[in-house]
Amino acid sequence: MTTLLALFWRDLRRAWGSGALWLPVLFFLLVATAFPFAVGPDAPLLRRAGGGMVWVAALLAALLPIDRLVRPDRDAGVLDQLAVRGIADEVIAAVKILAHAIAFGVPLMIALFPAAALLAQDAARVEVLAIGIATAVPALASLAVLSAALTAGLKGGSAIGGLLVLPLAVPLLIFGAGMLDPSGRGAMKLLGATSLLLTMIGPFAAGAAMRGLRE
Repeated sequence: MTTLLALFWRDLRRAWGSGALWLPVLFFLLVATAFPFAVGPDAPLLRRAGGGMVWVAALLAALLPIDRLVRPDRDAGVLDQLAVRGIADEVIAAVKILAHAIAFGVPLMIALFPAAALLAQDAARVEVLAIGIATAVPALASLAVLSAALTAGLKGGSAIGGLLVLPLAVPLLIFGAGMLDPSGRGAMKLLGATSLLLTMIGPFAAGAAMRGLRE
């Protein structure tokens, strides 16, 4: 347990070191600032499309740091040392998912509010967005760690990391954006079920990928 706690805090410190804590915030604000220039100063259009843009930005923010989630530990032999101590790869993956969920989830929720304001989202839609993204954060973290584990042994793997998990992330985007539709009452339940499923599958899939790195 002490080793796992040390791994958790080390991943969290590495994620927030050198100002990385604010990367999702800056990314969100950049998207929110640039998007109105692309669609024009049409407030009703921004209001309709802005929610979906926030969800896409949330997915990309989760995938931003995949280069440092697994590869440094693989190159430094940390994964081998943990395996020698008898710690299962699935447990290691679960700890990394938890650390990543907190590392990018907290600044993500902070960035949501100014970004949503720039995208002409009213208070009711901001509340729905906040609930939806908070629900999806564990699943997004699972997909990011899975992508990192799958691409840790590849040169330039981060370039294709997003492509690997995009099909799995599509339901999150669909149900998350569907929550913004007044008639989409079931979208919240579907989003929660999808997030729970991906969060449960993530450690096992990422653990298997990490085990493959040692073979």
